[in-house]
Amino acid sequence: MRASVIQIAVDEGESVESRRRRVASMVRDQAGADLVVLPELWTTGAFAYQDFGQEAEPLEGPTHEAMAKAASDAGVWLHAGSIPERDPDGPLYNTSLVFSPSGDLAAVYRKIHRFGFDKGEAVLMGAGAELVTVRLPSTTVGLGTCYDLRFPELFRGLVDAGAETLVVPAGWPERRRSHWTLLAQARAVENQSFVVACGTAGTHAGVPQAGHSIVVDPWGEVLAEAGAGEEVLTVEFDPGKVATTREQFPALKDRVLGLQPPRRQP
Repeated sequence: MRASVIQIAVDEGESVESRRRRVASMVRDQAGADLVVLPELWTTGAFAYQDFGQEAEPLEGPTHEAMAKAASDAGVWLHAGSIPERDPDGPLYNTSLVFSPSGDLAAVYRKIHRFGFDKGEAVLMGAGAELVTVRLPSTTVGLGTCYDLRFPELFRGLVDAGAETLVVPAGWPERRRSHWTLLAQARAVENQSFVVACGTAGTHAGVPQAGHSIVVDPWGEVLAEAGAGEEVLTVEFDPGKVATTREQFPALKDRVLGLQPPRRQP
C-alpha cells in the first residue's frame, strides 16, 4: 500500500480559495498512491479561531467539491483533512471528509475531543459523538483528529470496530512536537496498527506548527517522517503486517479492562 501524506504550509497571506486550488493540484500529483492524507483545518489554520465562523462551510461546500474532484482525477482514496463545518441545524464542527477514488464521499468524522481548555475550538465548535471507520481495498482505516491522539480509548474503540490503520490529521504546535511523535508511536504499539499522522507546516495565527508528519508501523517503528516545512511524505507499507503482528504477539487478546462493566464492591 502506498500512502502520500501532504504536509501543507498554512500561512497568512494566502486566501482560502487559492490554498484550495493549490492543494487540489498537489492531490492530483499523487496519482498512483492508494491513500492521500491532508492535515487538520488546512483551509483556515487550526489556531486561527477568529476565522472559523467566517470560513465555515456546509458539508457539501466548496472544499467538498474541490477535494471530490481531485480524488477522482487522481484515482486515489483521499482523507481530505478537516474543515470547519457549519451544520444548518447546530453548531460548527471540526469535520473530516474521506473520498473514494470515484470522488464519492465515503466517510465523515466530527472531531470528538476539542482542544482549547474552555476557549478556542473547545467553545466555538460542537463535539462529535461517533467513532468512524472506512474500508479501503487493503485495510480498514480508523479516523481521529489532532487532540484525539491524546485519548487512547478512542483508538481502542476504533480497533474494536475493525481498524488496522489509524489516520490522524492535525494542526499540532511546534512547542509540543515531542508529544506528537511519542503519541503516534504509542497509539501504533498499543493497538498493533499502522498510524498515518499528517500535520501542518507554517504558522497559524502566530502559532508555529510542528510539521514532522509521521508513519508508524504496528511495532512502533517509524517508517517515514517529514521535516518542518511543506513536504509530501510518501511511504509504502504492507497492511498485512497488522494481522501478522497481532498473531505473533497477541497482546490485544489479553485485554481485561474495558471489555465489560466494572464490578461493584458489595
